[in-house]
Amino acid sequence: MSLAAFLCMTVGLPVVQGSADHVRWDIINFNAATTPPTVSAGGFAIAAARNPSTLTIKLTGSGTFIGPASGGTSSSATGGGTWQTFSDTTSTGSGTYEVRELLSWQFANFQTPSIIDLIDDGTGANGNAVLRIEYSDGSNGVLGVGCHGPGALGGIVEGVIATKDFVTYWDAQAPAGVVNANRTSFHVR
Repeated sequence: MSLAAFLCMTVGLPVVQGSADHVRWDIINFNAATTPPTVSAGGFAIAAARNPSTLTIKLTGSGTFIGPASGGTSSSATGGGTWQTFSDTTSTGSGTYEVRELLSWQFANFQTPSIIDLIDDGTGANGNAVLRIEYSDGSNGVLGVGCHGPGALGGIVEGVIATKDFVTYWDAQAPAGVVNANRTSFHVR
């Protein structure tokens, strides 16, 4: 680990980087029964629309992208997962989605090492990414992934937001205590 990475992890300072970030993102499983808690790939997260707030989307997923040093977009983005939409508790559709493009990557800081990480050897990171996605039913949308992990700076949402055509699932459902839902992870190489 570099001195810069170590200082950012222990002091919580953001890093000014001059090269592209190679990033893995995941919607994760969280196991609070271990000490320290364990994270692994394969969880789910939910976001809600407004007007009415009974519309929700449940997502799973993971992928990779290259975040350009310029902060711009990147077609070097892969991954996807499953989706299911609801009106109240009634399912209104389901399928898969594929990531088509990175629209934005905002690195905040490296995470403090306080969990057992079974996902990736890269360094855990806090921040947010916005990805252009295509749903299996032909609709298009945007997936926002926010990670407010150990040592995160203030103002970062934990969880996901999404659009599916015109419906905006803008309210990320927050993780609650030891409940295994609504958690995400980034790993930077």
